[in-house]
Amino acid sequence: MPSHALRVAVVCSSNQNRSMEAHNILSKRGFDVQSFGTGTHVKLPGPAPDKPNVYDFKVTYEQMYNDLVRKDKELYTQNGILHMLERNKRIKPRPERFQDCKEKFDLVITCEERVYDQVLEDLNSREQETFQPVHVINVDIQDNHEEATLGAFVICELCQCVSDSPNFTCVLTFESQTNHWVSGFCLNLEASVCIWVTGCLLGDVYLQWH
Repeated sequence: MPSHALRVAVVCSSNQNRSMEAHNILSKRGFDVQSFGTGTHVKLPGPAPDKPNVYDFKVTYEQMYNDLVRKDKELYTQNGILHMLERNKRIKPRPERFQDCKEKFDLVITCEERVYDQVLEDLNSREQETFQPVHVINVDIQDNHEEATLGAFVICELCQCVSDSPNFTCVLTFESQTNHWVSGFCLNLEASVCIWVTGCLLGDVYLQWH
């Protein structure tokens, strides 16, 4: 890995729960981290499964919070959404889309396979600018508060492993290590090495543990 501090991006669908929990923990551990979503809109649970709250990525966490308080403060307090938005707005003003970010990272960690595919698709669509490698790794995390917390610690340990290693070999053994300290957590790891911005896929490693 490069001699400078590891630059990390954590990506989920809406940049609300999983990526923001990891962003929160990684930043507290001193990592240079940013978080993103890949969806076309931000979706938060609503009063029914078929009635989500849908927002544009330009809407701030503060505006979402106030909107949900107005709609049903009791409901969104009980299901933890308001608490989640309180945390989010302490970290940054609004959600961000990975596809709109042109900054460069050493490590991109996604939180589900669909998001992983979207990140690789975006990297492959970018015009050539540099030949800096970026490692893209997927850690499957269910989209609920408890799993987001567990997944964030998995991601933090993974980032520490990569940061402490002179190369990326440690990631290939990380899967077996995880089984010892994440009890009952189903982890699915996929990893790709890309050339940053060119999106030229150099190699692919698939790691899976159930």
